[in-house]
Amino acid sequence: MGKSPNISNQIRSLRFHHEEMTQQQLADLVGVTRQTINAIEHNKYSPSLEVAFKIAVAFNKPLTEVFQYEAH
Repeated sequence: MGKSPNISNQIRSLRFHHEEMTQQQLADLVGVTRQTINAIEHNKYSPSLEVAFKIAVAFNKPLTEVFQYEAH
């Protein structure tokens, strides 16, 4: 247990720079709960590929500017 995730993200920063979008506003755009956005944002949950793309589209950014993968 306790293995750190290999995926990090820039969601919090992107929300701040996107007119201080709330987690709930992003969740509504993406079609998930605010709790899901919170868990993704804090690297406690890795989103499905579809949700990851939807988040990137919400910010009009390429997937790689929202999510980063680090191989261990």
